[in-house]
Amino acid sequence: MARKYSRKASAKVGRAMRKRKAGTLKSGRSGKTVKSRKQAIAIGLSEARKEGKKVPPKKKAAKKKTTKKKTAKKKSAKRTAKKKTSRKAKSRKTARKSRR
Repeated sequence: MARKYSRKASAKVGRAMRKRKAGTLKSGRSGKTVKSRKQAIAIGLSEARKEGKKVPPKKKAAKKKTTKKKTAKKKSAKRTAKKKTSRKAKSRKTARKSRR
């Protein structure tokens, strides 16, 4: 069976883990020291990916379906309410102009 990660990728992760234990591993943007084991592994894998080593692609986060439906319903209800009020306001304005 073929390896999922290359040996060089494993070495990168090992290096990141040693750096984390020593307290010298920094995160990308903020530059804060990394304390999480999972974060250290992620940094090692991302460095291996950048160098073109054999590493599977990142997993995409699954989106929640139920919350999306609820927010869509709320938005559509708000839109219909806005449309109704704006139509009334327009008809009032035209009625006032025709009276003058």
